[in-house]
Amino acid sequence: MSAIHKKDVILLHGLFGSLSNWSTVINQFSINYNVFAPKLPLFSRTMRRNSLTQLVKYLENYIEENKIIKPILIGNSLGGHIAILYALKNPHKFEKLVLAGSSGLFENTLNASFVRVKDYNYIKSKVEEVFQTKEVITKELIDDVYSTANNPLKALSLIAIARDAKRQNLKEDLHKINQPVLLVWGKQDIVTPPEVAEEFYFHLPNAKLEFIDNCGHVPMMEQPKLFNQYLNQFLAI
Repeated sequence: MSAIHKKDVILLHGLFGSLSNWSTVINQFSINYNVFAPKLPLFSRTMRRNSLTQLVKYLENYIEENKIIKPILIGNSLGGHIAILYALKNPHKFEKLVLAGSSGLFENTLNASFVRVKDYNYIKSKVEEVFQTKEVITKELIDDVYSTANNPLKALSLIAIARDAKRQNLKEDLHKINQPVLLVWGKQDIVTPPEVAEEFYFHLPNAKLEFIDNCGHVPMMEQPKLFNQYLNQFLAI
């Protein structure tokens, strides 16, 4: 008897995110799913024009190289935006979407942070704004953002991607996504506020929306137990 193939899940981090953002998801879901967490090439020298198109192409190549079959795409912030673009371009090549604080309609970015890149406390305050649950903010996280902001090539890449994301409003195309979509949103998200989640819900034909209280822009880090609970229920259907 052949072994049952586990479903493939791809985790897509945000613009200032990292793979560690997904640690609790990876720990819980790796038992029953094939979990993939690619490191998006945000700092490529070519990541200046049509940045999101390049990131979608990277995801397509990654799926092909890893022989991933009809994945469930789970994206936070920019990662959600990439997941939506992939879904629109490849409507029959994925099973479900999970979007957490996704861009693609509206977002407040950290672009202003790059004006005062040498001011560590300013960068720290901008990072803290993203999270409602402050205890998940580590010095390592702040140091990483500070280091990125002070690296001219990295900073230019991120600004280009953020601008590209802001230019793309996907509202008119969301109705084309007929697969199930789970929206998990922090009630205190100031980057993609709750009304953005409601607009996604309105335009996606097969969506479910879950709000999480005491939670900002990164629910899988800020409220991991509740996030995983909603995710588990959605994946089990």
